[in-house]
Amino acid sequence: MARILVTEQLADKGLEAMAAAGHEVDVRLGLSAEELLGVVPGAQALVIRSATKVTAAVLEAGRDLVVVGRAGVGLDNVDVPAATARGVMVVNAPESNILSAAEHAMALMLAMARNVPQAHAALVAGRWERSKWEGTELHGKTLGILGLGRIGTLVAQRANSFGMRLVAHDPYISSDRARVLGIELVDLDRLVAEADFLTIHLPKTPETAGLVGKELLEKAKPGIRIVNAARGGVLDEQALADAIESGKVAGAALDVFASEPCTDSPLFAMSQVVVTPHLGASTAEAQDKAGEQIAEQIVLALAGDFVPYAVNLAAHGASEVVRPYLGLAERLGRCLTALCEGLPGPVEVSYAGGLAGEDTGILTLSLLKGIFAEATEEPVSFVNAPRLAEERGLEVTASTTSTSRDYVSLITARCGEHSVSGTLAGLGISVTERIVSIDGQRVEVPFAANMLVVRNDDRPGMVGTVGTTLGDAGLSIVSMAVGQTEGHAATALMVLTTDRPVPTDVLEHLRRQDGILAVHRMLAG
Repeated sequence: MARILVTEQLADKGLEAMAAAGHEVDVRLGLSAEELLGVVPGAQALVIRSATKVTAAVLEAGRDLVVVGRAGVGLDNVDVPAATARGVMVVNAPESNILSAAEHAMALMLAMARNVPQAHAALVAGRWERSKWEGTELHGKTLGILGLGRIGTLVAQRANSFGMRLVAHDPYISSDRARVLGIELVDLDRLVAEADFLTIHLPKTPETAGLVGKELLEKAKPGIRIVNAARGGVLDEQALADAIESGKVAGAALDVFASEPCTDSPLFAMSQVVVTPHLGASTAEAQDKAGEQIAEQIVLALAGDFVPYAVNLAAHGASEVVRPYLGLAERLGRCLTALCEGLPGPVEVSYAGGLAGEDTGILTLSLLKGIFAEATEEPVSFVNAPRLAEERGLEVTASTTSTSRDYVSLITARCGEHSVSGTLAGLGISVTERIVSIDGQRVEVPFAANMLVVRNDDRPGMVGTVGTTLGDAGLSIVSMAVGQTEGHAATALMVLTTDRPVPTDVLEHLRRQDGILAVHRMLAG
């Protein structure tokens, strides 16, 4: 019997399932951070939702913890790396609320289109305003879907039944997969230019933060209506308010906000706006599913059985040769995605040298984890990575060769014209993961949290141009590798690491400089 500490409201079915498995279920609601540190010792499992912060300090105090379970999808409130370092499994319930979230997006769209909340408020206040709240039909309108993950796909299916034309933007899904769904893939500018309604289904990442902002809204079709039931911060709320005020945007419906709880916003005073307080997962069915799913995962983890939704599942069965390369493969996946700015085409991964004689299947899964790390709202694990690839129509092929001219072992990932190769350097605790080639150009740089790859004309002054642009933005260059690119006439490649992430506006300014051909921001993790 294990002690399972539950710090937030969980469906009774979940509590009952854990107790039925013979465990002590210790429910302690409303704990402060200090109180949590006092009660977590002695617990083998910790079950939370979105309010409890599982920090490194909590994990240090919970020395007996085997598993932390989040009864929901997001894991922003769990220090997953710290849990992994301590050998604590982290699990979630990724399928518990997708249907509820999709239905809420549709509810917001309909409520906005027909002014349901506004008309209701007027009528109960004693005003019969039939002519004031004329709405618009969904039938025959174009729905732009920003993000075709599972929730975006469910919304598309439901919108199709309303007779809407479907277009979408998602650089991680193949055109063949979209075609099967009856959706036309388009670029971002065309998406907003054609959409009568735009619905957002993206995770919040450095690449998507503020994506739907002033610049994009200026390109939108006049009279567009926008729904955001995904993540706050992807939609710039002040830019949206300004666009509504100017008449560019006809209406909006929001369930999420950049800062929550949000009780004061310029949007709240606008009659064209419908808002709800993050209710996407707030259905009885979703809460029951979350409780049941997380209880199942907790019981499996405590029994030492296979856990389907383990986010940081250890690579059991990986050989001593393969295991050190797991992190490298994941980082190469992240880098390849950055170079390709999405992955619509097939991916090839090759293992050369000492890895060729090993079972490298787990490394390919690690590569997929990296590829989809910034592409989906749900945390990516060894378990769900293949499903994500299948759902998005991404083909991955692997090959091996015993020949590696310069390295003991080498991993190369390729998609279209882009490729990235990496290896391990050093011995023992001094081993480092290094990039050794990008797009066929040999470069020797260690991975870093903030990296830029710049392709430019091969002429004097280009290093200065890049350095000045970053310096003017208050960014320091930590390291740089440069060289002429084989197979590209009169072009060169720079790989830089910076002291902090390069803001999007700085990237765009750099791309506009004379002689700069391409700039890619890589978040290697």
